Amino acid sequence: MADTPILLIHGSCHGAWCWRDVIPALSARGLGAEAIDLPGHGADRTPLDQVTLDGYARAIVSAARRMHDGPVSILGHSMAGYAIAAAAIMAPEVVSRLIFLCAYVPQEGQSLVEMRKAGPRQPLLPAIRPGPDGVSFSFATEFLKPLFYQDCRDADVAFAGARLTPQAIRPQATPLALTDAYHAIEKHYIRCTEDNVIPSEYQAQMARDFAPRYVSTLPSSHSPFFSMPDRLAERLSQIMT
Repeated sequence: MADTPILLIHGSCHGAWCWRDVIPALSARGLGAEAIDLPGHGADRTPLDQVTLDGYARAIVSAARRMHDGPVSILGHSMAGYAIAAAAIMAPEVVSRLIFLCAYVPQEGQSLVEMRKAGPRQPLLPAIRPGPDGVSFSFATEFLKPLFYQDCRDADVAFAGARLTPQAIRPQATPLALTDAYHAIEKHYIRCTEDNVIPSEYQAQMARDFAPRYVSTLPSSHSPFFSMPDRLAERLSQIMT
């Protein structure tokens, strides 16, 4: 049995729904898991002009405290690397470990937007469509399969496409000041080697300061929660136990 439950945090435009297949796979392995909608995502109706990185952090900390009376493991997918780091900075006592799943690992004083632009390639750029509200963006439908879900079933692509929401820009344009308490937290990185969103070599670069035994790979697209939920659950089981 795992020492702590795991809180699953989705990436840009997604919601708790993306963990549909992973939570039962974790449960089958004796691991307690929950997923939440970040503010402005899924069923959460926070207006996009009010969505902030601090709001993401507060939602994660609140969920962690609600699900367990001690620290929990927190996984962040993609842009949620910033969200889980912000939560760990806000309330390090609620975090047992951080797990970055093909996610951005914050660098001191840099926003996620700045980190994306610093990457070796920009495969996501053609898919971004600015929202008419001036505070959000969405992904163009024709790019969903080739970028995010190239190894996923068509039914899963359709499931996701019907649920994706606009992404508030402000959280991704907010830099983080990393604290000693954040640096002291155990961190793991799962790199997806077939990722068409965040280049795999950039994931390796972001994980370069992690303990080698805490870095692993999956032969997956950017969406292992759909393409290989059982293998992802097994990898998390290995990390958690």
